[in-house]
Amino acid sequence: MTEGTTSAAAEGGDTLTRLEQEGEIAADYLEGLLDIADLDGDIDMDVEADRAAVSIISDSAGRELQKLVGRDGEVLEALQELTRLAVHRETGDRSRLMLDIAGFRAKKREELAALGAEAAEQAKSSGEPVKLDPMTPFERKVVHDAVAAAGLRSESEGEEPQRFVVVLPA
Repeated sequence: MTEGTTSAAAEGGDTLTRLEQEGEIAADYLEGLLDIADLDGDIDMDVEADRAAVSIISDSAGRELQKLVGRDGEVLEALQELTRLAVHRETGDRSRLMLDIAGFRAKKREELAALGAEAAEQAKSSGEPVKLDPMTPFERKVVHDAVAAAGLRSESEGEEPQRFVVVLPA
């Protein structure tokens, strides 16, 4: 191994260690939150796509945890930001941690990937740009990835919170 390769491997290990630490801090914060709210749930931690991923899952149907998701994931988004702030307070670094509760984001990711693929197909067949409804940054990212996987380009346009994806024909 060359010196450059060694330092790159060490840097990768440092990144993984940092992301695991973010997950641990987030899990502790969320466990405290669940205790305060008197809700049952297990915390699952992982590292996905260079970011810490923390999920709150339940053995039951997850109806109790739906309170933490809220309408269209609004409460989930707020909890994710609070959890990121808790990590920032402990580490001093900005976190890109992703939070999922009761599988809401995983299900949403599947729906959005299908929407992106469908919009790409529509743009291919019509030869016209396809504009989608406004979305959160997470939602736009999933759609952009699905469009790229279909072999097309997409762009985000507009200002938050009305920012939306436009799928461009080939």
